[in-house]
Amino acid sequence: MTVRRVVPNVRSEGVEDAEDNRVFYGLLGFEEVMNHGWIMTLAPPGTPTAQISFMTADQAAPVTPDLSVEVDDVDTAYATVRASGAEIVYPLTDEEWGVRRFFVRDPGGRVVNVLSHR
Repeated sequence: MTVRRVVPNVRSEGVEDAEDNRVFYGLLGFEEVMNHGWIMTLAPPGTPTAQISFMTADQAAPVTPDLSVEVDDVDTAYATVRASGAEIVYPLTDEEWGVRRFFVRDPGGRVVNVLSHR
């Protein structure tokens, strides 16, 4: 299993907050690469693995994750994490926007969204 990228998920208060963040991080060279209304992701052109997401609340899961880790094989990651006894917060799920993911709680209590694109 290979990690493809790690993205911090910063809590956002709403549309106005998202716009403020889009403008501010634009000063540092970031552009919007995804926006579902409840989550907006920014990345610099030419460097798609350097991303930051702003999220009001995860619309499909019971909690909002603190960070996302994209892997090349989410099924293997899920099996490995489950076998370790770590707390699965959101089960392995195929989401309508083209990702397969699950959430797990790390030892510090943070919720990690582990995903692969389909």
